[in-house]
Amino acid sequence: MPARVLAIDFGLRRIGLAVSDALGITAQGLPTLQRTALRKDIEHIRAVTEEYSVQKVLVGNPIGRAGAATAMSLHAEEFAKKLQGRLGCPVELWDERLTSVEANRMLRSAGLSIGKRQQAVDRVAAVLLLQNYLDRCANEREGADSGGGSL
Repeated sequence: MPARVLAIDFGLRRIGLAVSDALGITAQGLPTLQRTALRKDIEHIRAVTEEYSVQKVLVGNPIGRAGAATAMSLHAEEFAKKLQGRLGCPVELWDERLTSVEANRMLRSAGLSIGKRQQAVDRVAAVLLLQNYLDRCANEREGADSGGGSL
């Protein structure tokens, strides 16, 4: 049975959050966390993991297009390490290349003003990151269920 997963679109000013449904099929956005102090940010995320009975946390890893670490990916990695020490579940980095770009594109095409896009982009990026993860897991399960044989 799939377990709930929390996705984090890590930022220095805001953190986008999304949680999977109990079946591990869809991602739902949660209110964006405005960063204050690291301790308070981690405590908020810990409370969310408890509220939703989260079994795994994904921290978006904004690696460069060529797959190399960026300054922001180093911040995300450090944040993930600190989370791992405070949460009672695994914390994993997940490639989030272009999720913020895609989130902005989606919100722009929906006709949202710049102000409303800024309010929603982190949550939408977290949803995209989590849905990508859930889809990948579903595809892996389907491949395993079909026996992986060729036609």
